[in-house]
Amino acid sequence: MTDAVMVNASPAPPQVTQKPFDDFHLYDLHRTVALRDGETKQVQFLDAANVTIRRSYLFDDLPSAIQPIWGGGVNNQRGYGLDTDNNRVHIVQEIKNSEANHLGVPLPAGRLRMYRRDSDGQMEFVGESQVQHTPTDETVTVITGDAFDVKASRRQTDFHTDNNGHELEETFEIKVTNRKAQPVTVNLREHLYRCDNWDIIAKSLNYTKRDSHTIEFPVQVAANSESIMTYTVHYTW
Repeated sequence: MTDAVMVNASPAPPQVTQKPFDDFHLYDLHRTVALRDGETKQVQFLDAANVTIRRSYLFDDLPSAIQPIWGGGVNNQRGYGLDTDNNRVHIVQEIKNSEANHLGVPLPAGRLRMYRRDSDGQMEFVGESQVQHTPTDETVTVITGDAFDVKASRRQTDFHTDNNGHELEETFEIKVTNRKAQPVTVNLREHLYRCDNWDIIAKSLNYTKRDSHTIEFPVQVAANSESIMTYTVHYTW
């Protein structure tokens, strides 16, 4: 858990107020915004300090063009879905939208900017992202960039297919490198996209099943070291 503040360098405008209306929310900016013809402006909605943020790391190697195979189909190409050029580990920020966390206002969709004080007490920008409409007491989860000192790589180490027996097995190795001065936990998200029926028959770590085609392995990596995780998946169709 880390403390962060969301601030504006200029004097803070009046805080926005809101009230529920039907299934919506009405917001009052308490100020006038002038727009020229064809002009677009961003309006600061909320300024909050001492907001507690939970930070974690995520490695998700699935190329955006790859989609899971549904309805009994299969893709048995050896290199399907592999992206050996991706070593980015995302920074994930979770913020509880509650009064106890100095928020507690129904948040409309918009851009969220985060700042944190460094060891010298200076306020530094640490990331921004778009957020969706978020009710009070719900959690905002955003990706605010990629870690500089935490990297990961994924490679296929074994592959067997039996088209007559309608079976396929493949093994992956994922290496996580942490060059930070403190330990980190990186969630390795794996997409079992070849077909609907799958079973993890070997693994070096336990995983959590997120949905019918997605699992996640939490990997703890000590400071200035690396960890390797392996698993084997067996498909049938």
